[in-house]
Amino acid sequence: MSHSFDIVRFDEARPIALAMAYEVAAEGIDVVLMRDVLGRLCLALDDSAGTPSQDTVARWRAELTERLGPYAAPNPVLLASELFAAEAVFSSPRVVDEPGLESHPGQGRVRALDNTVVGEDWAHVTTPPAEVAGVRTARIALYGFKGGVGRSTATFMLGKHLADQGLCVLVVDLDLESPGSGPLLLSEDAAPQYGLVDHLVESALGNADGLDLVERASGVVFTGNGELWVAPARGRGSDRAPYAYVDKLNRVYADAPSGMFPSFADRLEHSVTACELAVAERSRRPDVILLDSRAGIHDIAAITISRLCDLALLFGSDNSQTWRGYHDLFSAWRTSGQAEAIREKLRMVASMVPDKRRADYLETFQDHSWTCFSVLYDDLPADDSTGFNPSPEDTSAPHYPIPILFTQDLVGLDGATSPGWSERTFVQAAYGEFLDTATRLIVEGLQ
Repeated sequence: MSHSFDIVRFDEARPIALAMAYEVAAEGIDVVLMRDVLGRLCLALDDSAGTPSQDTVARWRAELTERLGPYAAPNPVLLASELFAAEAVFSSPRVVDEPGLESHPGQGRVRALDNTVVGEDWAHVTTPPAEVAGVRTARIALYGFKGGVGRSTATFMLGKHLADQGLCVLVVDLDLESPGSGPLLLSEDAAPQYGLVDHLVESALGNADGLDLVERASGVVFTGNGELWVAPARGRGSDRAPYAYVDKLNRVYADAPSGMFPSFADRLEHSVTACELAVAERSRRPDVILLDSRAGIHDIAAITISRLCDLALLFGSDNSQTWRGYHDLFSAWRTSGQAEAIREKLRMVASMVPDKRRADYLETFQDHSWTCFSVLYDDLPADDSTGFNPSPEDTSAPHYPIPILFTQDLVGLDGATSPGWSERTFVQAAYGEFLDTATRLIVEGLQ
């Protein structure tokens, strides 16, 4: 029967293909919905239990081609028995189950495999090892969907505060395009010879051994026996050649399709571990690693939150850009089946809270945050309390905001040229609750 379909755009293509995947799965066939880097879709069918007839496969191919238009892959239906390496599809670690399978008993399994150029790691949540060589290190990501929310300053404040409590802290400046915490914590002449960008470039060629990557924070005074180390995005370079930061930055994200060198995600994880080991060699293994991530939907942020951290502090101010951005991110986690794995790693930070109307601002922020985070929570009947769906007032919930106050005294404050700025009364008042709450969460994670 002939159908007439409207022009298909990117947003409509996947739901159309997914509906077709369920139709095929109803025949008892396991299906992997595959999307390529252009957004084109096809169905890979596990025909090990019985091959559909040629006429049936031809009908499915024709129907997908007609339904999807330009978003149909050149061969929209693939059979495992015809693939050179079927296990690369059906046993791929990147394949995820489609949500809602429980409502379709008796049918084949439906899973998805998304191939992207950037941001793929948002959909693949893992947890870093709890211990390395018997030492528990907490990895904390500090992330903002938008820049300009005070994330790097908060990283400085939290790093110093934790060191004041006697902990060994490593701050890794992962904002490669716009380094923030590195310059705050290290003067240019005190920086190590190499930075994260150097390790990322050199490790692609197996040439990263022996790089000088970390240094103690300069110009920061601590109480007790804590330590604060810094791994900056860029190093100070040497006299042997000009320090070509931009040229290196242009190459750090490269992934070779052939797999001839490690992926960017693997190299970033290796770089953070190399910095951790460098601190251990010069002093002791860090108790806490603070990962100052770059803003936006970017591969660095994806890997940092989804793969490298135990706890992600999400910064934002109460505006539509913040909530729209986080909603898109949370929806992607929900769609990819990662909501349950990621949600309890998250905690919202209300940055730049107006001091003079703090209560009203935080009440509105809390409502908006709960609405946004609800995408990650379980949908429960009114009488069901077995799932994860905290109330708006739950102070331990991911959506409940940790406030950082904002006053005009903070405008124009240049930490690099203002010795002792972090000890000023108005700074301590602005960051006090954030430091106390974040420290408690981190220490609890170390126990």
